[in-house]
Amino acid sequence: MAAVVQAAITPAQQRPSVAAAARPRPRVLAAAPRRLAVCAAAAESATFQTFLEELRDYSMKLHTKSQAPKEGRAPEKKEQKPFAPTREGFLRFMVESKVVYEAFEDIMQQAPVDSYKQLTNTGLERSEALAKDIAHMQQQWGMEVPVAAEDGPGHTYAKLLRELAASNPPAFLCHYYNHYFAHTAGGRMIGKSVSNAVLDGWTGAFYEWEGDVKELLNGVRDTINSIAAGWTREQQVACLEETPATFAWGGKLVQLNTEGKPMGH
Repeated sequence: MAAVVQAAITPAQQRPSVAAAARPRPRVLAAAPRRLAVCAAAAESATFQTFLEELRDYSMKLHTKSQAPKEGRAPEKKEQKPFAPTREGFLRFMVESKVVYEAFEDIMQQAPVDSYKQLTNTGLERSEALAKDIAHMQQQWGMEVPVAAEDGPGHTYAKLLRELAASNPPAFLCHYYNHYFAHTAGGRMIGKSVSNAVLDGWTGAFYEWEGDVKELLNGVRDTINSIAAGWTREQQVACLEETPATFAWGGKLVQLNTEGKPMGH
């Protein structure tokens, strides 16, 4: 079970602190010559047909074998505790996640960068589904819906996303890609675990998509690859190096399922 949870987060020792992840970035992260040299060396040792193939390869370096049996390369944790979600924790996870998904969707609609317009109405949007599920939990189990605090993970992450969307588009798109795509993979596995544990088998609209989700993902992949094809190498590096921060924020949200108690420690 712990491996299922970890699929959506990086090992604790590889995560940046939340405070570090929230620090504002400049418009383009100026990669040091050493970092560019490392990326150049990696490019020479591996051939990628698209930028997202390179981004995925980069992310696999942050996964363990238990998280990604075929490609994981990070060291395993010595001790892992079982995933112990609660109904109240899952409701808070949904409330805070709704704030984040609303931020992504607002950014794409407002399009501070023209290319974001290409990522509207993709079929992957989740805020409406979350609103339905939150209402269902309130009615089904008589639960009081918590309010997302301004200094909580949802609004704090949303603020960072809005800043990055204007100041550093490659870094922002790293968050967009990893957040949406993780939800259809490891996130869906976590949802099933929570459903079986505390929701009487109910999964809700959050884990359902209209149409073939694989086709929806492929359409978004093509769009992001098209956008990334116009980036400089420095911008591509900025996107790659944002990956640990995206995992750290995803992990902080997933941790809400256990009412904020650390997982795997």
